[in-house]
Amino acid sequence: MTQREDFARVKKTGQAKAGRFIILSTLPDPALPTIRTGFITTKRCGKAHDRTLLRRRFRSLVQAHAPHFAEIRRYLVTIARPGASQATFAELEEDWVRQARRLGLLSRPDQKS
Repeated sequence: MTQREDFARVKKTGQAKAGRFIILSTLPDPALPTIRTGFITTKRCGKAHDRTLLRRRFRSLVQAHAPHFAEIRRYLVTIARPGASQATFAELEEDWVRQARRLGLLSRPDQKS
């Protein structure tokens, strides 16, 4: 996702769940061929290299868990919260998966990863 309108639509009409390190927002859209992801890392999250690392980690999380999504025709926005740059990858993954389960994104709720 790169268009401001897409981010605004997900924020306005989608669902969101906040965790310790991230906020995960989603909006189903049957017109999409596959999942569209976006990542928001503001200056409050850290310096440029920290924000780049966070975006790489978020991309990795989506790639690892996307095959387990119940429905892939949706927008998915991951927003880093202040303090996320100090979290380990395992902590980020745990928080991301927890929010994805709360939103009902994963096909099997008992699935570990």
